[in-house]
Amino acid sequence: MFATETRKSRVGAEILPAHGLAYVPNAAQFMMGAVLDLSTEVKYVKGVGPRIAEWLEQKNIFTVEDLLYYLPFRYEDRLNPRGIGELKAGEMATVIAEVRNSAVFRTKRMPIFEIVCGQGTSTLKCMWFNGAFLRDRFKPGQLVALYGKVEPAWKGRGLQIIQPQFEILDSGQSELESEEINPAEIESLEVGRIVPIYESAANQKLTSRWFRRVVHGALKNIKADIADGMPPSLCQRLDLIDRRRAFELVHFPEAGEAFTELSEQRTPAHRRLIFEELFFLEVGLELKRRRLRQRVGITFELNDKVRAAIKKILPFHPTNAQKRVLGEIAEDMRHPAPMRRLLQGDVGSGKTIVALQAAVIAIENGYQTAFMAPTEILATQHYLSARRILEPAGYRVVLLTGSQEEDRKRSNRRHIAQGNAHLVIGTHALIQEKVDFHKLGLVIVDEQHRFGVMQRFKLMRKGEAEPDTLVMTATPIPRTLALTLYGDLDTSVLDELPPGRTPITTKKVSDEKADDVWDFVHKQVKAGRQAYVVYPVIEGAKDDQPEIEFSAVPATSKGGLKAAMQMHEQLSLKVFPHLRVGLLHGRLDPEEKERTMRRFQQGEIDVLVSTTVIEVGVDVANASVMVVEHAERFGLSQLHQLRGRIGRGAAKSYCILMTGGKVSPEGEERLKTMVKTQDGFEIAERDLELRGPGEFFGTKQAGMPGLRVANILRDRKLLELAKVEAHAIVEHANPDITSQDYERIMLHLRQHWQRRYGLVEVG
Repeated sequence: MFATETRKSRVGAEILPAHGLAYVPNAAQFMMGAVLDLSTEVKYVKGVGPRIAEWLEQKNIFTVEDLLYYLPFRYEDRLNPRGIGELKAGEMATVIAEVRNSAVFRTKRMPIFEIVCGQGTSTLKCMWFNGAFLRDRFKPGQLVALYGKVEPAWKGRGLQIIQPQFEILDSGQSELESEEINPAEIESLEVGRIVPIYESAANQKLTSRWFRRVVHGALKNIKADIADGMPPSLCQRLDLIDRRRAFELVHFPEAGEAFTELSEQRTPAHRRLIFEELFFLEVGLELKRRRLRQRVGITFELNDKVRAAIKKILPFHPTNAQKRVLGEIAEDMRHPAPMRRLLQGDVGSGKTIVALQAAVIAIENGYQTAFMAPTEILATQHYLSARRILEPAGYRVVLLTGSQEEDRKRSNRRHIAQGNAHLVIGTHALIQEKVDFHKLGLVIVDEQHRFGVMQRFKLMRKGEAEPDTLVMTATPIPRTLALTLYGDLDTSVLDELPPGRTPITTKKVSDEKADDVWDFVHKQVKAGRQAYVVYPVIEGAKDDQPEIEFSAVPATSKGGLKAAMQMHEQLSLKVFPHLRVGLLHGRLDPEEKERTMRRFQQGEIDVLVSTTVIEVGVDVANASVMVVEHAERFGLSQLHQLRGRIGRGAAKSYCILMTGGKVSPEGEERLKTMVKTQDGFEIAERDLELRGPGEFFGTKQAGMPGLRVANILRDRKLLELAKVEAHAIVEHANPDITSQDYERIMLHLRQHWQRRYGLVEVG
């Protein structure tokens, strides 16, 4: 397909360690059409230059290789664009036509932008709601490609496409185009073929059409034997096509390519590039795990004395899952290599008691344990639980948080440094330079995804010898995500709830039913139960204070969201005047938070109005009702965590998800899932499907690999295969892999690991 230059480039290239880009001694050679290499800086690609290269950096495109990995997000079938006269209502179609005229129509609800396109005497209307911003994009006489669903026009006059995807195909050059453009070549990239559609960049200055030309030119001028870190024997066995061929076909598919496979990114070209990315990720993670296993850490003894100490602290008979997981942790701690283990468990599965048992193993061996939590309220909850369980056995538990009075912090730091504190629980305060441990042997990190990986490693470095590490999460992580997010950790799963837990009835209602919901809460409290009422924001704007009157649609903040502070006042004064209503949110000082939670736990508060600060770590067995207002505004995993605060006792529990206003289709899907199931892993899988890997935790996780072509949900089978193959290669269990193949893989990793995957070389 491409006329490839086969002569060797005379341009030498050396890798700069800062970013892995190619240093070019004589840039003028590229201006004369020298052969490109994958590591060539993108500014030397024909049609780019220094100014556009700066724009491309916003898309993390620095080199030719980066440019080629900027894949089309969809494709249009312009092999046989439809004639307007052939169109039928209900079909998806690509139409290439001439703009005849355009106009903006103002309606009461929104402006509508409309163009009329034509082919000879046939015309087609296209409309964009809220599309006034497009008025300057279309001019009479322009040739445009339009793609969308064909529908009957209003009042039955002809056909129309609502909100079509479009591209302007004028051959007139813009300031971004090279001065050496072959019009016939441009035409061949736009029509009569399957056309790649790219996400625009630099505020629409770099259009899909621009990317097509530049990528096509780069492929035409790149050298034939491009670098490939994949072993040929592996590619042959797995039927993976050549890397250069994969780049060509993924950008410019041939006419016979199945359009369905292109749309779903399942072509041989996609498969090759996706597997390659996942393969090198898994090789890197396997090497990291292997390196960790070779380190010398602490060998903990697990004798009869330690076993007796573990049994002594147990407040209840452990589940089979807890016994199994503790056995896995204890086995790790017995070995000299530092433990790196992820403990996954649904809300209420008993992770904390397992972590405290692991702490007892370390303490009985003469070592201290550090337990880091992401928030002060969660750290305080763990502190109170640990004191209740461990202090009767003679272990000293210390709390260290940033908001403590300086005298108390100084005293606690002294006890930690002298070894008087056996278990130290805290927030980020634990990793401050002033905190020195006497003999740190075990690090426990709760809700790891709320920290960066560097914070975990800073805490680990507080020990003289490298401590064992147990990472806990109550957010169930689908296996496909765990393979990449925690690929350097062994995994244990608590898949069994302690006995006595009752199923939770979950219902979705609109806030028009608020009176009924409050009546139900009142009856539950009168029956001796307690309730949570959760809001998405703390308070509304100062100029939007609500009147203290109860109505079916009560107090809202300026953005239309009910707020905890105003609703606490309204609920306590008007809705539940004879009940004890408390308030908890993130702005309260730590002592006030602790006092409020203690009163709720002791039954001195009937209804606790709160924000999501109660999402994790709060355990009140008597609380049997959870009302979440504006439930459509919360993420699926967050709703599951909130629901996990109830159902902890023997009483029947109820979760009521109240919605306010119009709910989006995605919001409806989340709420439907919550009503349907309580299985945390099923909910996590659905959450991953709805939000995608990058947003699974709500914020971009430090340590989450930056995948460019792979999607770990869509490509989970390839991810599993990549892990198997990577493990075999790292353990030298694949006889087909030669020493040259191994060196090829290692060279590729050294050049690409940090910049491509965004994973910091720590641990």
